Amino acid sequence: MADSDGLEKIDNNGLAGLAVDFLRRSVLHYGIWFNEVNYQLGLEEALQAESEVFARYYPLMMKRLAETLGFEQEKGLPRSLAALPRDKLLGLLDAVAANWLAGDGLWFQAVEKRREMFTAKRCNDTCWSKFSPFEAHRIKEILGLAEGGGLDALEAALGCRLYSRINVQSIERESHSLIFRMVNCRVQDARRRKGLEDYPCKSAGVVEYSSFARAVDPRIKTDCLACPPDNHPEGWFCAWKFYIG
Repeated sequence: MADSDGLEKIDNNGLAGLAVDFLRRSVLHYGIWFNEVNYQLGLEEALQAESEVFARYYPLMMKRLAETLGFEQEKGLPRSLAALPRDKLLGLLDAVAANWLAGDGLWFQAVEKRREMFTAKRCNDTCWSKFSPFEAHRIKEILGLAEGGGLDALEAALGCRLYSRINVQSIERESHSLIFRMVNCRVQDARRRKGLEDYPCKSAGVVEYSSFARAVDPRIKTDCLACPPDNHPEGWFCAWKFYIG
């Protein structure tokens, strides 16, 4: 397609920036669709619809990008990406996860600046009520976890979260339960380096972990053993107990 009148005066740097902004708008629009379907039809239908949409959307997207940018595909992925050494791919996961967390924190700060911490925490908790089930749904599909997989499925899923590439976590299995501890938290560690108290994340954590566990297996119950502002030992920041209820 030829340049339109509106683009004739934009140089190549400007066009590159516009391409990035097109991607930004596309991602945001995709997320708005998910949020609205969730609001109108409920979370389960939104998750199912998103899986259907992405299965059809991704091949179309990759085909156009491959043709435009001139890269080859293999099994639906850019061949040069899949050919990267394992350490580079793990590094890519780490970078993407760190960027995700940075965006989350910047959203929190933007709302807190415009209102106050209570409103930012309320937005944050609501976001987790939607994101945790979505992340669990995606992990179940990626790992091929069966429905009703119980604590074994939960243990596998916890190791594939975005957080697993950012924080240090541990899992302890007991006879009828799973104990998950966040040994080192990137957010809390950064606050301590600045001489700040722990961020009181318990309200978000209750939503995050309970909704994630239920999405893995609806039978799983979640108890908070401790999470800031609760007191906790120096060896970890928060701990959660999961069991079949």
